[in-house]
Amino acid sequence: MQEYKVKDVAAAIEEFAPLSIQEKWDNSGLCIGSPESPVHSVLLGLDCTPELVDEAVSVGADMIVTHHPLIFSGLRKISPEDPVGLAVMKAVSAGISVYAAHTSADKVIAGVSGAMAARMGLEDVEILDKEGDGTGLGVVGNLPVPMTAEEAVSFVKKCFSLKSLRASRPVGGLISRVAMCGGSGSSLIDAAMSSGAGLYICADVSYHHFFTRPGFMIMDIGHYESEIQIVDILFSLLKKNFPTFAVRITQNIYSNPIYYF
Repeated sequence: MQEYKVKDVAAAIEEFAPLSIQEKWDNSGLCIGSPESPVHSVLLGLDCTPELVDEAVSVGADMIVTHHPLIFSGLRKISPEDPVGLAVMKAVSAGISVYAAHTSADKVIAGVSGAMAARMGLEDVEILDKEGDGTGLGVVGNLPVPMTAEEAVSFVKKCFSLKSLRASRPVGGLISRVAMCGGSGSSLIDAAMSSGAGLYICADVSYHHFFTRPGFMIMDIGHYESEIQIVDILFSLLKKNFPTFAVRITQNIYSNPIYYF
C-alpha cells in the first residue's frame, strides 16, 4: 500500500483550491503538523472544534481538514479554557495535523458559492467579483424559471433546508437573476447589484444593509447554512485521490455556533 503524507493531501486540495488565491487576511493551509507526517485517515468538518479533534482521535484519523481555519488570527495564549486553545492542545497532543481550505475554496467556481448555485439549479453561472486569474468571490446566475419574491423565499428555504431566513423588503415583479456568496457577503452587495441580480443571497448581513434599493432584495440564510456543502465537496475530492485510506465526514457535523429558538 502506498504511503501518503500530509503534503500529498494538501497538494490534492490545493490543485482544486490553490493557497495563492486566498484573501490576504486569511489563514488557509496547514496550521498544525508537518507536511512530512504520514496520513492513513482524514476526518472532515466545517469547523475544527475540540469535539471534532476528539472524534478524530476516536476514529484513528491523523489529519483533520476543515473549511474554517482553526487558527484564524494570532494567538496570544493557548489555554484549555478557550475553545481554539483547547482544540490546538488536543490536536498537538494526539499528533493530528490540521488543514483548512477557507477563502481558497471560496474563490473557485466549483467551491462554496458554486455549490450554492448548484443547489438552486442556476444556469449560466459565473464569478460575481472576478479577479484576473478567473477566480473570485461569489457567483451569479439565472433561475430556470423567474419567481416572485414570495416564491423565491420558499424556494431558498427548501434548497438550503432552512426553518427561517432574514430578508429585506420583498421586491415587486419577478426575480430571474440571482447572486450569492457563501459566508459573510456584505462586501459584495454592490457587485451583486451591478451584476443585474434581483436577489442576493449570503450571510452575516448587518441591519443597515437591509435598506435596499427598489428592485433588489437581500436574503441572509446563515453562515453555516451557506457553507456546509463544501465539506461534501472536499470529501469527494479526497476519496477520489486517496481511495486506499479512510476519509470520513464528522458525525458531529452540526458545529453551527448559532442556535435558533
